[in-house]
Amino acid sequence: MITAQMVKELREKTGAGMMDCKKALSETNGDMEKAIDYLREKGIAKATKKESRIAAEGLANIFVEGNKAVILEVNSETDFVSKNEEFKEMIQSIGKALLKSDAKTLEEALSLPCEDETINDLIVAKTAKIGEKLSLRRFTILNIEDGECFGAYLHMGGKIASLVVLKGANEEVAKEVAMQQAAMRPEYVFIEDVPESVVENERKIQKEIAMSEGKPAEIAEKMVDGRIQKFFKEICLAEQAFIKDGNISVSTYVKNNAGEIKYAIRYEVGEGMEKRSDDFAEEVMKQVNGN
Repeated sequence: MITAQMVKELREKTGAGMMDCKKALSETNGDMEKAIDYLREKGIAKATKKESRIAAEGLANIFVEGNKAVILEVNSETDFVSKNEEFKEMIQSIGKALLKSDAKTLEEALSLPCEDETINDLIVAKTAKIGEKLSLRRFTILNIEDGECFGAYLHMGGKIASLVVLKGANEEVAKEVAMQQAAMRPEYVFIEDVPESVVENERKIQKEIAMSEGKPAEIAEKMVDGRIQKFFKEICLAEQAFIKDGNISVSTYVKNNAGEIKYAIRYEVGEGMEKRSDDFAEEVMKQVNGN
């Protein structure tokens, strides 16, 4: 059954009209991902399949000490709480605790000592005091070797955190790359990171588009090769046009500064999570009124 909520979600992701979205969902038996591909093949949708779904609130942050860094995301239920100083202080405490550790899993992280208790105990205590569910969603700890440097950048007050490791270049260059990653939302760092299934799916879509334009099959194939290269320039950090000089790629910019990209990671708060469909203020009023 195709629901109004499904049509609304598809419209938000693709910008297509209501009837087109309803038809796409009907043609694909309600499969959201296939419906997005269907609209793209028909030339109706401009959005890419991987368009982020920003949902949960909270903050991301980066902590660097010497040759070690940690990037993390802590969630709250509302944006109001993410502006709370006590919430921000909690994130500082969690970040410092993670920096002292070699934790690899959330389970290990939550059991780490933090302010005379554990990270888990701290989060539980703050949840009870602040009145919203708080959670450490994810983190990554990175170590660099001699000759390498970190580039760290927070955007929109911590809604996006970008951490880059370069070899050979300096921190200023690394920060420029981190800013690029934050702004341009690449899904991968290098072409070789892109799964073959993703490439083949994009190739199929682009061929359908070329054929729908009336191009012969052999011409369509050649067009697809060019469009796949353009696809890589959109989704891979190293291949993207450098924001401050569109004539060169990010990897060329780094190379021109005697460096190379070793690693890059980007957290955007709430990406890939379900958005709260309820009205939080209304929910609070119901509790106040005893309903």
